[in-house]
Amino acid sequence: LGGVDLDIPNGQSLAIMGASGSGKSTIMNILGCLDQPTSGTYTLDGNETAKMDDETLSKIRGQQIGFVFQSFNLIPQLSIEENIEVPLYYQRVPPNERRRRTLEMLDLVGLSNRIGHKPGELSGGQQQRAAIARALVTKPSILLADEPTGNLDSQTGNDVLKLFDLLHDEGLTTILVTHDEEVGNRCQRVIHLKDGLIDKDTQTT
Repeated sequence: LGGVDLDIPNGQSLAIMGASGSGKSTIMNILGCLDQPTSGTYTLDGNETAKMDDETLSKIRGQQIGFVFQSFNLIPQLSIEENIEVPLYYQRVPPNERRRRTLEMLDLVGLSNRIGHKPGELSGGQQQRAAIARALVTKPSILLADEPTGNLDSQTGNDVLKLFDLLHDEGLTTILVTHDEEVGNRCQRVIHLKDGLIDKDTQTT
C-alpha cells in the first residue's frame, strides 16, 4: 500500500477490488488486525491498533472480526458443527452454549440438515456456508471475506451472496475482497485499488 486514506462507517457493505498485487490482501490483513501498517494509523472503534498488545489484538480478532476465506479452511477431520465450534472453544465458552450457538448458525446458513457431516461430504457451496457460520458464531461486528465466491459456480455463488446481503441488512459491517464486478456491485460502496493506492471510491447505493 502506498498511502491509503479510508473511513468505513459501521454497518456499511464494502467491496475492495483491483488487479493482483494492487494491495487488496494487504489492506484486508490490516483491517482484520492480522498485520500492522509500517506507517500511518489504523483506528478501529476509536482505538489505534498499533498501541494494542498482542493479547488485545488476538481478542479483537476472536470477538469483533469474522473471517471467511476462499479456500474455506475447514478442518477435514471434524464435523461441520465441530468446525463451527472451534472459535468458541478458544474463547472458553461452555459446551452447552457452544452447541446452542452453533445450531443457531447452522440454521441461519441453511445447513441444519447436514449435522454430523464432515467437510469432504459437503459441496463447495455448503462448505462456504459452514465457513460463514464459523465466522459468525462469535457474533462479530465486522465480517471480512476474501474472494468468498471464487471457488463456486455462479448459482452457488449467488446463494452465498444472498446470505451476505441478509447479514448486511441485519446491520453487520461486511467487507468483501473480490475480482468480480458483479459481486462488487451488490455492495453499497466499491473501492478500486491500483498500485497500492485508491484509484476509485464509488457509492453504488
